[in-house]
Amino acid sequence: MLWPMLALALAFCGVAVLAVLSVRVYAEVRRLARQVSDSSQRITRAAEDLERASAPLGSTVDALRRE
Repeated sequence: MLWPMLALALAFCGVAVLAVLSVRVYAEVRRLARQVSDSSQRITRAAEDLERASAPLGSTVDALRRE
């Protein structure tokens, strides 16, 4: 009777460890997703700023080509 109870206790401990690790992985994935979202927004803002900054330069180049 001792060995089956010991096996059951070890199985329960194994499942408990896996549950704790899965919660930690879930929390890290959420944190990473938040960071990716923030980085994506920053890249989008930088691309928009670059597009706005390059518009006058493009019109200047077009004016120089026409001359």
